[in-house]
Amino acid sequence: MTANRLASEPSAWPPMREELRGLQPYGAPQLDVAVQLNVNENPYGPSHAVVADVATAVAEATGSLNRYPDREFVELREALAAYLGHGLVSAQVWAANGSNEVMLQILQAFGGPGRVALSFAPTYSMYPEYARDTNTEWVVGHRESDFSLDLDAARDLVLDRKPSVVLLPSPNNPTGTALPPEAVTMLCEAAASYQPGGLVVVDEAYGEFRRSGTPSALELLPRHRNLVVTRTMSKAFALAGARVGYLAAAPEICDAIRVVRLPYHLSAVTQAVALAALRHAPELLGQVDVLRAERDKTVGWLREQALLVADSDANFALFGTFEDRHAVWQGLLDRGVLIREVGPDGWLRVSIGTAEEMAAFKQALMQVMEEGKSDE
Repeated sequence: MTANRLASEPSAWPPMREELRGLQPYGAPQLDVAVQLNVNENPYGPSHAVVADVATAVAEATGSLNRYPDREFVELREALAAYLGHGLVSAQVWAANGSNEVMLQILQAFGGPGRVALSFAPTYSMYPEYARDTNTEWVVGHRESDFSLDLDAARDLVLDRKPSVVLLPSPNNPTGTALPPEAVTMLCEAAASYQPGGLVVVDEAYGEFRRSGTPSALELLPRHRNLVVTRTMSKAFALAGARVGYLAAAPEICDAIRVVRLPYHLSAVTQAVALAALRHAPELLGQVDVLRAERDKTVGWLREQALLVADSDANFALFGTFEDRHAVWQGLLDRGVLIREVGPDGWLRVSIGTAEEMAAFKQALMQVMEEGKSDE
């Protein structure tokens, strides 16, 4: 092949996987506005006491940064098991850099070529990317109009496609709806009925924000060996910047994930920060009740505006519907309020912030909707 012919051929540089070429990386807009309610962060930062404890822990860890960290992070796993309760022990807990990495590791260990990962839309928008990145076939079913699951249809889809991994966010992102225990049990039993069987991963990233009476899938772990429950410290613990996620499952599942994890994947500093935060769990979780109350007030107010709002057990509310949701999103942004344009067409999602932030959101939304009426 001549140099001239090479020069005339379309460029294929860099030589990345063809299915990735031209794709945009995942991420919500990061804009410098007064009221940021788009990525479900906890608006309440840690207290001076927590900051001081974290700083001390990090300083102690820094003294030995010339050495690799404990790659099994035994102390952190013990602390996470104690926090979760339900009789869990350290061998049943695994952690990584955010629940995103936990999910990716699950699919690295249990997905792959010739295997299927399955969820029900609308669902977390990163799930198909985890599947893509691990060469796992992605199959998506659908939720009902109220974002619940038709359990018979869900079970039939699992039995038909025989997924290696079923991903079930509960509370669901972006809708905020939680799954009843019978749904988890039915799908665990369905996924266990074929060979070699599949895992059912209940993603409880927003689990601490559940309304009173809404159970956690952690209660079902003793009954289903193929059940995995994932959590994060980003939301309720207000630790998004630390990147700590974790799961609870049978010890054999944790051991399988250890095969694919990178060496020393959880830094000594990350372990120190997470341990310090867990020492202050009651204080850090103290704002959860405040956010729950603010969420319920927000849901009620949105419904008073004749808007549809999904029942929420999370720290956000999905509301709509709008003929041109982007215009509403932009109108809010123009008024200094950033929310998320995500979910089904016509819907928008607002994270729950402080009372002052929610007042600013409500005022801006009223102005945008009034402006829309005048344009009709």
